[in-house]
Amino acid sequence: MSWMFLLIAGVFEIGWPLGLKLSQTTANKVTWILVSIVSMTLSGLFLWVAQKSIPIGTAYAVWTGIGAAGTFLVGIAFFEDPANTPRILSVILIVLGIIGLRLYQV
Repeated sequence: MSWMFLLIAGVFEIGWPLGLKLSQTTANKVTWILVSIVSMTLSGLFLWVAQKSIPIGTAYAVWTGIGAAGTFLVGIAFFEDPANTPRILSVILIVLGIIGLRLYQV
């Protein structure tokens, strides 16, 4: 169950930079800043719960990795961020690291 909480934390970790970006590109600045604050709070809360049974280093690396890779994909899909081969390969390495941390947790 802790890994599910960590996954949820990672998804909320994507929400706050998305909210900050939308606060810069839409008329609803305050709404999107509030979305960011709620996402940050929930992300931290779910990380805290997950760390009860997942080692801190593993939990933090997976949490930030999900946030980084997810935000990267959102940027490409919705904000025309560059999607060249070196950038994509770099994110694949992050994802492989997350998978490795999950598979080899002792």
